[in-house]
Amino acid sequence: MAAFPLFTPEHFESVARELGELVSGTQLDQLFSAKGIVDVSRQSTKWRRIHISLLARQEADRCGNNVAAFIMAVMAPGRHVSDQLRYETARSALNKVLIFDGLQLAEDGKFRQVNAANTISEAKRRADGMASRLRGRDIHPEILRYCREELMQENYFHAVFEAAKSVAQRLRDMTGLPLDGAALIDKCFSESQPQIWINALRTETERSEHKGFALLLKGAFAAIRNPTAHEPKILWQGEDDAADYFTLLSMLHRKLDSARAIKAN
Repeated sequence: MAAFPLFTPEHFESVARELGELVSGTQLDQLFSAKGIVDVSRQSTKWRRIHISLLARQEADRCGNNVAAFIMAVMAPGRHVSDQLRYETARSALNKVLIFDGLQLAEDGKFRQVNAANTISEAKRRADGMASRLRGRDIHPEILRYCREELMQENYFHAVFEAAKSVAQRLRDMTGLPLDGAALIDKCFSESQPQIWINALRTETERSEHKGFALLLKGAFAAIRNPTAHEPKILWQGEDDAADYFTLLSMLHRKLDSARAIKAN
């Protein structure tokens, strides 16, 4: 394993305080043992034990490998299934500190490298992220699932591209069709043998809505996936464009939430 960069010593206390809230004393003993961390703290308070022991281990290692392994062990998602809110709250708080070291704890509990923050306001804004602001627009969770990392890095150009992929993958998951783009949409929303129904297709109004939704999907793909693949980033307007596109893609996802589908033979 390559050497993990050193964590900034001044950040250890903040990290330790968050981690200490997520484990019992017994669990901490087990995690220290599993990750080869020697408790050199002579303390009883969990966060102090973590703070002193992790700092000592990094100084001995001269790299952050074992510290990173311990943090990821505590933040393994499987340990927090019963209290996801506490997990996400802790992850957000940790990221507000870790981002100064150019690190992010992703949703899977693993570290990702990101551009380091330089100010407290920047760290808070990026750790809370555009994802937090988008919740005011009631953005569909599938959107955030596909592009959380790009949002964290403020890479809105590629965030929108990844979000558009989420719609295509949703259609494939619903139907089992191994297609993409217009061919996928045409097959899913065929007028004679559709794979997906957003309504009963009994009246002319319902049939028009069905066709219109297919055209809306094609338009979204043409507007988002093709330009983002070929145009320079400088033509993008950052957060404003991204928020508008996310709103459009969320509407498409919500329509699919209530749709009926059959799997392709």
